[in-house]
Amino acid sequence: MRIIGGTLRSRRLEAPAGLSTRPTSDRLRETLFNVLAARIGGVRFLDLFAGSGAVGLEAHSRGAAQVEFIERSASALVVLRKNLDRLGVSAGVSVHSGSVEPILRRMRPDTPFDLVFLDPPYDAADAYEKTLGLLGGVLANLLAPEALVIAEHRKKEKLEDRYGALMRIRLLEQGDAALSFYAIPPGP
Repeated sequence: MRIIGGTLRSRRLEAPAGLSTRPTSDRLRETLFNVLAARIGGVRFLDLFAGSGAVGLEAHSRGAAQVEFIERSASALVVLRKNLDRLGVSAGVSVHSGSVEPILRRMRPDTPFDLVFLDPPYDAADAYEKTLGLLGGVLANLLAPEALVIAEHRKKEKLEDRYGALMRIRLLEQGDAALSFYAIPPGP
């Protein structure tokens, strides 16, 4: 695993051992950031179920102003922190240790996120509905105007087209994986 582009391009990343954490492939990350290229500079980026931190680190490398990681697995947190240290990344990043929902509920809406990426373990299918439901509902104030919420999931796992105010605006499929892009449509 490596950083695909930006200031940290080609730097290697460590991944947690075992099958409980499934890092986003280099190819899928490249596809994701090709889509986001025009809007990544200077954004606040939230990496949920961060694992090794590969997606958030890619965002940081490509110019995100602030990247926040949320991860609850102790072994994944060790790897995430090692990756931050190895890359010399300390400014503009925060690591939150714990479950996504309670941490999201404690976040302040005065600094909303422009881009949110979530990639829960594939066997935690209810995490998609719960997290997207919160971001499209009671926690929608954590999203900046024109924010995008991107969910990585199995291609065969069909996510809803709508979660509260969040509406799917794009679906990209690559191999066995898919990326669903959600946004809150502008008001009348």
